[in-house]
Parts: sequence; C-alpha cells; structure tokens
Amino acid sequence: MPPELFELSDQIALDPKQFIGIPIALVGAIFLSLGAQFQHRGVTKVEANTHDADKGLSVRQLMALLSRPSWVIGTLMLGLAIVFQLTSLGFSPIIVVQPLGAVALVITAILNSRISRVKLNRSSVISIVLCVGGVGLFVLVAAFTAVDKPVTTADLIIILIVLAIVLLLFAATFVFLRKRFKAIAYIVGAGVLYGFVATLAKVVISRIFQAHFEWLTVLALVGLLAAAALGGYFVQNAYASGPPDLVIAGLTVIDPLVAVAIGIIVLGEASQAPLWANFAFLAFGLVAILGVFGLARYHPQAQR
Repeated sequence: MPPELFELSDQIALDPKQFIGIPIALVGAIFLSLGAQFQHRGVTKVEANTHDADKGLSVRQLMALLSRPSWVIGTLMLGLAIVFQLTSLGFSPIIVVQPLGAVALVITAILNSRISRVKLNRSSVISIVLCVGGVGLFVLVAAFTAVDKPVTTADLIIILIVLAIVLLLFAATFVFLRKRFKAIAYIVGAGVLYGFVATLAKVVISRIFQAHFEWLTVLALVGLLAAAALGGYFVQNAYASGPPDLVIAGLTVIDPLVAVAIGIIVLGEASQAPLWANFAFLAFGLVAILGVFGLARYHPQAQR
C-alpha cells in the first residue's frame, strides 16, 4: 500500500469495520422516507374526516389510523427503518450514522412534490440543500474524528435523568399549550425525543453486547419506549398540520443533532477530535437547523 494511503488511514478515527454502519443507515433512510409519505397520507385522510386535530389527534383518530392501509404500510416501513438504524448503531458511533437520515429528506421532497403535484419553490430547495449539506459535512468531519466508546453506568444515569426532565417538560407543554402547537412545534418535540431514543438504543445495544443487562438497562429500555411513544404521537400530529418533507426535515436534523450532542457531551465520542472539528460541528449543525426553519416558513404546503 502506498505511504499516502497509510497516512490517510491514520487520520480516520473509525475502525474500518465501523464503516459498515454507513450503508446500513442509508438503506434505513430510504425506508424512513417511504414510511413518512405513506403515514402522512393516512393521517391527512383521517384528519379530513374528523376535523378536530387542532387540539392534537384524539384517541378516536388514532384508532381510525389503524383502518387506513396507507398508514399501516407506512408504519411497517418505519419499523424497517428502525431495524436498519439500530443495526447501524451496532457497528458505528451515533455521531456518524445518525445524521445520515437526512438522505430521506431529499427522497421525501421529490416524492411529495410528485404525489401532491405541488412544485417546490426556490426557497424550499435552498432550505433542503442547507439541511442535507449541513448534515453531510457534519458526517464527513465526524468520520475523521469520532470514536466509539463504551457507555458507563454514570453516562447512562445522566442520560436517563435528562430524558425524564425532557419528557415532563414536553408532556406539560403539550397539555397546557396544545391549541397553539403548529407543525414546527410538533417536529421539534419529536426530533428531541427521537434523539434520546437513538441514544438509548445505542446504550442498550452496547450493554447487551457487553453482557451487562441489569436493572439500569431495563430502565433505559423503559425510557426509550416512553420517548418513542410520545415522539410518535407528536409525529402523527405534525403530519396532520404540515407536509411530510417538513416533518422529515425536522426529524433528520433535530433528531441527530440531539443524539450527537449527547454522544459528544456525555459519551465522549468526539473526545479525540481537534478544536477545529468542534467548531465545524457547531457551524454545520446551525446550517442544517437554518434549513429546517426555512422549509417550515417557505414550503408551499406549509404556507397554505
């Protein structure tokens, strides 16, 4: 092997086998996009028949979703997306594979434009480019600087405490302010909660591989399910009040940024990263978030 390749391999923080998680995560992103499109179709049909989603989807509406074939198919596809995502987390650090869901944004935007026959305007396209570009550059930097580290008991306790606070805040906010909730509010809430879901999934997988399954791991699994349930409810409400590509934009940007923040601050996955990489993470993350809010403001269907 030429000396130049040896020098390049020395600069890459990931073990070669950890790159396996990247294509697996990309397949999951495809299922995420298709699942979102099908679920959105089911939710909009149920909402159109009941006309009372302004206070959040009711139990009756949630039950009605089970009778919509499109929503059921979308749910199955999202289930496959989760399987691929969890598999990728078994190979690679959160900071590398979690942001790759942004690929789903491009697919969803194209599908939704064709299905709804609503052409994306220039501002929407720029916003999508900001989302995908910011996340793509984030992953590029992470691939050269991130390391996969074992999760300690102290790390898990910190994550669970923060999650408990977040769940209480979101639940209380929804109960008292749900009439004021719009698509972007549901998306932000779901993105934050799903960020914890991804992190706890990584934790549970790691502890199972380490043969360290005890009460704290069970508590992490309970927290994962609670965050997934509330986040899933927020997503269905977001579908009822916004286009699917806006929902996917929020989830594929806010979700990974939360997971990555936990990975960096708590798990130390960027502990070996140089100072410039930390500034790059911040800059590219802000670019991606700017794209989400741009899409929320300028998307043709959101403006309606």
